[in-house]
Amino acid sequence: MLVTETWPTEVTLLLVAFVLCGLIGLERQFRQKSSGFRTHVLVGMGAATFTLVSSMGFTTLLGEDVTLDPSRIAAQIVSGIGFLGAGVIFTRRNIVVGLTTAATIWVTAAVGMAAGAGMVILAATLTVLDLLCLIVLAPLMRKIPTQDRRRVLRVRYEDGRGTLSHMLRIASEEGFTASILSTDREKVDGVGVVDMDVRFVGRPQVRHLMPHLQEVEGLRSVRFRYEDDDDED
Repeated sequence: MLVTETWPTEVTLLLVAFVLCGLIGLERQFRQKSSGFRTHVLVGMGAATFTLVSSMGFTTLLGEDVTLDPSRIAAQIVSGIGFLGAGVIFTRRNIVVGLTTAATIWVTAAVGMAAGAGMVILAATLTVLDLLCLIVLAPLMRKIPTQDRRRVLRVRYEDGRGTLSHMLRIASEEGFTASILSTDREKVDGVGVVDMDVRFVGRPQVRHLMPHLQEVEGLRSVRFRYEDDDDED
């Protein structure tokens, strides 16, 4: 049988998954994350289709000796999405990147499964809550005072090599503004060396800037220091 009696319902639920998962994907695409619109739409539609097949695809095979357990497919989807989400997480110099995108892929699969199971209200509510968390709550959470706001970076670099301008350019590209608090110069083995305390302010945490600064030529050291404490961390 090429056309089933339930095809209007199946197509409708698949379109619901496409729209809702597309909204989540658009948010990731707008923020230029590693997994954007296409990935989230494909994950959501795939999860919805697996759920539809599990619940409606084998009804003709049911009989006294054959039972249907749609929950088995759902459990496999959850396991499979875990591997896919892990693929967008990577670590660079002890900094973990991609956790939020991996979580949105997980949620997208849940939205697709809910849509495929006919739970449209649940799927729509989950989508709204996901976007509320990513778009509205995330900026508010960044405004909560953290330990980063009381810290500055103490950098030590060789004078006359353009190191400072290079560091400030990198900080600007990463979304930080810099304020120089203090500067000390000295000669070390005939080479001019500058010790400087700099406060970096921006949406990301300061620790995310550290790996980028450590690659600057002429930089001898960079470490955290509390603004109100001379003890180095």
